[in-house]
Amino acid sequence: MTQPIRELQVTPLPDVIDGPGLGFLTLLAGLRLPRLEGGAILRDLGQRALPWLVPVGLIVLWQVAASLGWLSTRVLPAPSEVIKAAWALTVSGELWTHVKVSAWRALAGLAIGGGLGLGLGLLTGSVKFFETLLDSTIQMVRNIPALALIPLVILWFGIDETAKLFLIAVSVFFPLYINTFHGIRNVDPGLIEMGRTYGLSRWQLYREVILPGAMSSILVGLRFALGLMWVILIVAETISAQAGIGYLTMNAREFLQTDVVLVGILLYALLGKLADVFARGLERYWLRWHPGYQSQSAGV
Repeated sequence: MTQPIRELQVTPLPDVIDGPGLGFLTLLAGLRLPRLEGGAILRDLGQRALPWLVPVGLIVLWQVAASLGWLSTRVLPAPSEVIKAAWALTVSGELWTHVKVSAWRALAGLAIGGGLGLGLGLLTGSVKFFETLLDSTIQMVRNIPALALIPLVILWFGIDETAKLFLIAVSVFFPLYINTFHGIRNVDPGLIEMGRTYGLSRWQLYREVILPGAMSSILVGLRFALGLMWVILIVAETISAQAGIGYLTMNAREFLQTDVVLVGILLYALLGKLADVFARGLERYWLRWHPGYQSQSAGV
C-alpha cells in the first residue's frame, strides 16, 4: 500500500516585517550600527598620540635637565620658565598685540604674492603664448633668493611695512606659481576630451575638469608657501620693526631675556603648525571627491 507523499510547503519570510507598530523594524533592517571594539579604540588613540610622543619626550627631558642644573638658565631656561614668561606677556596684552601685527603682515604678503602666483600659474599653464612669453623670465627670477634682495628692498622701500610685505610676497609667489602651472599641465587629457564629448563649453571645461584636476598640486604649493611665509617673516621683522613677534624677540635679546626669546620662537612654530592644519583642512574639503583624500579623511 502506497502512502501519499505530502510535500511541505514553506512560506518564505519577508525581508521587511510590515505590520502596525513595526515600522521601526524596517529602519533597523537597513541600519548598520558601528561596532565599538576596545582594541580598535586603543589602537586609534595610540595612532593619534604617536606624533606627539617625541615632542613631549623632548620637553620632559629639557625640564629634567634644567631642574638638575645641567642647563644654564641664561643659555636655555626651563620650559616652566618659558610658560611663565608667555603667561605674563598674555596677561599684559603685549603678546596678543605682537601676534596680531605679525599675522597681518603674513596674511597680507600671502594674499599679494600668492594671488599673483596663482593667477600667473593659471595663465601660463592654460595658454601656450603666455607660457612662452613669461615662464622663462619667471624661472630666472626664481633662482634669486628672497633674502638676497634685502639690501635692494631697503633702498627701494625703506624700512617700513612695504619692505616687509614685499619680501613675504616674493617668497610665496614662486611655490604657488610653479605648482599651479604643473597642476594645470598634468590634468589627464582623457578627462578633457571626455568633457568636450559631453558638450561642455570652454568655461565649463575649465571649471569642472581642469581646475579640480589641478587642485591637489595647487594646494601643495599653498602648503609650501605657508611654510616660507613664516620663515621670511622672521627675517623681515628684524628690519627695524616696531611691533610683531620678531620685534618682541629682538627686543628681548637686547635685555638678555632668553625665556621671552623662546616664547617668540615657539610662537612662530605654533603659527606655522596652525597654517599647515588650515591647508590640510582645505585639502580635505576641496578634494573630498578624490579617492586618496577620502581614505585619508576616514583615517584608513
